[in-house]
Amino acid sequence: MYCRNCGKELANENAEVCLQCGAARGKGDKYCPNCGTAVNPGQDICLNCGIRLAAGKNSSKGNSKSKMTAGLLGILLGEFGVHNFYLGYTKKAVIQVCVSGACILLSCCSAGLTLLGVLGMWIWGLVEGIMILNGRIDKDAQGNRLE
Repeated sequence: MYCRNCGKELANENAEVCLQCGAARGKGDKYCPNCGTAVNPGQDICLNCGIRLAAGKNSSKGNSKSKMTAGLLGILLGEFGVHNFYLGYTKKAVIQVCVSGACILLSCCSAGLTLLGVLGMWIWGLVEGIMILNGRIDKDAQGNRLE
């Protein structure tokens, strides 16, 4: 993580103040917080790494997703990829929906296939839900931190 004011790397991800310039975390609009590349004030997306910048028109505060909501969706409805749709990981979510849906549709042919497929997708969603709640997954698909 980099200082938005001077572009220097912060001491750690939880630093509230840049030790180089004294600016509060997230203050400034001269540098990308993800890669430290210089950006134009008011720029919405970093052209170097592609993340959405907090100082842009669509501030990450306005687009922030809830960590609790994403985690609970993963635990409760993870086999259908609802948490991944919520976070913007559409490709992963579509895979989860398709595998679960296909296994449910094929349940008339083989109960074992249905159980194996849906159980596999449920475990995948459960693990991702727990990872979201404990902070291992802490950003959505646009690079915004989960609140």
